[in-house]
Amino acid sequence: MPADTVSVTGWGRTAPSAARLVRPRTFEEAALAVRGCGARGGIARGLGRAYGDAAQNAGGEVFDMTGLDRIHAIDADGGTVLCDAGVSLHRLMEVLLPLGWFVPVTPGTRYVTVGGAIGADIHGKNHHVSGSFSRHVLSFELLTADGQVRTVVPGTPLFEATAGGMGLTGVILTATVRLQPVRTSWMSVDTERASDLDDLMARLADTDHRYRYSVAWIDLLARGKATGRAVLTRGDHAPLEALPRSARREPLSFRTSRLPAAPSFVPEGLLSRTTVGLFNELWFRKAPRARTGELQRIPAFFHPLDGVPHWNRIYGRGGFVQYQFVVGHGREETLRRIVRRISERRCPSFLAVLKRFGDADPGWLSFPVPGWTLALDIPASLPGLGAFLDELDEEVADAGGRVYLAKDSRLRPELLAAMYPRLDDFRALRAELDPRGVFTSDLSRRLCL
Repeated sequence: MPADTVSVTGWGRTAPSAARLVRPRTFEEAALAVRGCGARGGIARGLGRAYGDAAQNAGGEVFDMTGLDRIHAIDADGGTVLCDAGVSLHRLMEVLLPLGWFVPVTPGTRYVTVGGAIGADIHGKNHHVSGSFSRHVLSFELLTADGQVRTVVPGTPLFEATAGGMGLTGVILTATVRLQPVRTSWMSVDTERASDLDDLMARLADTDHRYRYSVAWIDLLARGKATGRAVLTRGDHAPLEALPRSARREPLSFRTSRLPAAPSFVPEGLLSRTTVGLFNELWFRKAPRARTGELQRIPAFFHPLDGVPHWNRIYGRGGFVQYQFVVGHGREETLRRIVRRISERRCPSFLAVLKRFGDADPGWLSFPVPGWTLALDIPASLPGLGAFLDELDEEVADAGGRVYLAKDSRLRPELLAAMYPRLDDFRALRAELDPRGVFTSDLSRRLCL
């Protein structure tokens, strides 16, 4: 198998660590890679879109699973697909959309593997309707530390430990996923402005049930009466009759476009409070006060940043931290207080989104719980950022909330149990299944998982 010692980092480009990168091309090679792990163990990695250190393993092995990328079977009548864990959501869209099917859940990028989608139990704009990705997984095959390949189904402890378990129960080899039927590859989109955070939350709470997909971009530099002002974007898959005549000839075509890649070198300080504040002002002002029924292509609605390759470089060599937390319904004052603190501190974040989560998912370490989730990107070089986020972590934990492990790069381990009540169950199953600690990562060492 091809293997090199390389520096590995998450999408946020912070805290790189050196590991032996192994590239299995068959299930047998994946089993050999697991059996050949040294004392520092190994961890599976997909397309590297976890923001922090979940797919890194300093001094050990990292299994690049993108070579396992076959689609084995599609049930075009029943709406299921059986594929390798290394297949990306982008590839599934290319193949499935012309057949009238869409992935059940997609995050803000389609460059995520199916294995990564299960391991992080990803969520999207439709969590309030559809839940997270694992809710649509009918079964998966898991290569465990003892060399066995186990078929895992929902409702079992191993399924619930693996969904959101960040790759620490084993290597996912294949998965069978239930799909979402669609009639076109277009979205019908409603857009509106919210004047402040309370206005935004009221709009979401009162009318989110009318939409399958819902997300709000929020201006975290706005202050005073405008604190938390936002652009709310919601929609659903467009029916055939909503398309103009020219688009009805190929209603299920999947077209993407790409802008030039971000340069490999970006000057430090490009995303300052001044530049981000100007961007936020322009973005808010250019949004319509209210617009309904706009037709957008699927990539434009779900994955606008995918059109800019290597967009994470714009934060400079220091990289960035993505911070995402959720607090439950009834804890709105905690959300208001955190938004005010971020605004008062003038954190230069131009990528900040607020969503509502629906019912909790079964994974023991799955992130979503019913309530409000805020995600924001912050340059890692911002002075005092670590201490500031530590304070926010404590507020979130005190409110019964949690941070998202797939995006985390700096959470203190002593807060984890308060955020994830099934943590002891996860640790116990992992100790039983993998007593030698074959599957390990920088994240698992940092958080004592």
